[in-house]
Amino acid sequence: MRRTAALLGLPLLMIVAGCAPAGSEPVAPADSDPRRDAFTQRATEVAEAWRPAPAWRTGYVPVQDPTVLLGDPGFTEATRTAFQSGWYRDQVDLPADRPADGTIRFPDGTLTVPLISAATAYGQLDQGDPPPCGGRPKGPAGPNGPGRPGPGGPTIEPGPDGPVSSTPRTACVPLTVTAVKLGTAPVRTSRGEAQVPAWLFTVEELSAPVARVAVAPSAVTALPEPVAPASPAPQGVVGAQDLRSVDGATLTWRLGVGSCDTGITPLVQERDDVVVVGGGVTTATGQCTMMLKLEPVTATLKAPLGDRPVLDVLTGAPLRLTTS
Repeated sequence: MRRTAALLGLPLLMIVAGCAPAGSEPVAPADSDPRRDAFTQRATEVAEAWRPAPAWRTGYVPVQDPTVLLGDPGFTEATRTAFQSGWYRDQVDLPADRPADGTIRFPDGTLTVPLISAATAYGQLDQGDPPPCGGRPKGPAGPNGPGRPGPGGPTIEPGPDGPVSSTPRTACVPLTVTAVKLGTAPVRTSRGEAQVPAWLFTVEELSAPVARVAVAPSAVTALPEPVAPASPAPQGVVGAQDLRSVDGATLTWRLGVGSCDTGITPLVQERDDVVVVGGGVTTATGQCTMMLKLEPVTATLKAPLGDRPVLDVLTGAPLRLTTS
């Protein structure tokens, strides 16, 4: 028989006040709580509908973003914005040759996979330039354009006579890649945390390397399509948007809540093969702005998560571990 457990009223990582009075407390667990009852019924339907394809246990199915920080980056406000936005400039040669096949090391075995080049990985990492800021040097100018090595002085962003601003805005700061090498990075997958080949980029402004998974797209299996219950979402139950952290048995995820919702409470159903998460809220009455907030909540399971998928209670979708 599969073990199930529902957790309610566990500590919140953060509660952001909306339109309702501050200081609202999560509802204590009680058999008569309609939110808990509704969550339990829907979570059971979601868990029992979970039927992944064989590749879930034999292939490489990442359930985490392909960009991984290898340690504490020592973010400032500016560098955090740049990392989340994918603003980079390279000052190093990026090999375009594809390396030999690499090996993914899972807790239950290994898998040999083709890899992409450092240049391709950087192209996936780099999402463009910051918005222009008057008077801020964007990077060394050269034959390859701003931010690339070459003779010449700094390039000044457009502004009145091109002066150098003494108070640059946060949005102007890119991250400078000064070295790259092939290594591995820990990545959460359908088979648990694996050591995956990755290109490791040294970034001048950060104290930890930025890793970009080097596995070729042809070797990556997409997440299975979710199977949601046919019934509408229960009143007072909200869905999970993503996972923010997994630390043994402790999970943090983000709920999609209304800006005036109160009594925000993490809800979990834990089974031997899956974990279903969501949240309970008290919906505000009266007028309120129609705005979705991402609300972080935390709960501790009875056992470490291991290789169990974490499913959203509303959609049945497996949640990805995100860093941005």
